[in-house]
Amino acid sequence: MIVGENLSKSYGDLEVLKSVDVTIKKGEIVSITGPSGAGKSTLLQLLGTLDAPLGGSIRYDGVVVSTLNAKKLAHFRNENIGFIFQFHHLLPEFTALENVSMPAFIKGVSKSEAAVRATELLTMLGLGDRVDHKPNELSGGEQQRVAVARALMNKPSVIFADEPSGNLDTENAQDLHNLFLKLRDDFGQTFVIVTHNIELASMADRVIKMKDGEVVSM
Repeated sequence: MIVGENLSKSYGDLEVLKSVDVTIKKGEIVSITGPSGAGKSTLLQLLGTLDAPLGGSIRYDGVVVSTLNAKKLAHFRNENIGFIFQFHHLLPEFTALENVSMPAFIKGVSKSEAAVRATELLTMLGLGDRVDHKPNELSGGEQQRVAVARALMNKPSVIFADEPSGNLDTENAQDLHNLFLKLRDDFGQTFVIVTHNIELASMADRVIKMKDGEVVSM
């Protein structure tokens, strides 16, 4: 599904990734682990097309995304990729329903059609009675589930998550981890997750371990 070959990335004289090869298969949960500074988040950002590699290539089902221009890449990202971060990055002035609908609005979907899909997702995630609440009216766990619903909005082929449970307490983190498993089992959703959480990493189908900008096992 996703193939990254010979990926390298530097910031000035700092070499962050060193000729990394990685493959992600459809419908699997892959965790990326390693100490701080290992290159985990950089690899996630490259695979998620948020940043461009200095060298190497990235393919999604044969599409070489690293060669797309900015407009085509933004369109590809909107239709194929979802993101979940440690901090939910919800827009405070909008309701849960409106926040979840944002990717669909960018895609050009009508407000009414987006509302139907967003409501279905929020209900599925146990937030059916919170659709009209703004982020400051939601708990931390609820806010992160809204972020998950937003990531799922356009039915992406893969969701990239960077420390998704890092800002949650133990109970909410466990709920989020179980949710990822359910989404994989029920819908065949693919996840690539950067995490320091040993429990989350152990629940993955495969663990990619990194150190000093290189993959040491996968």
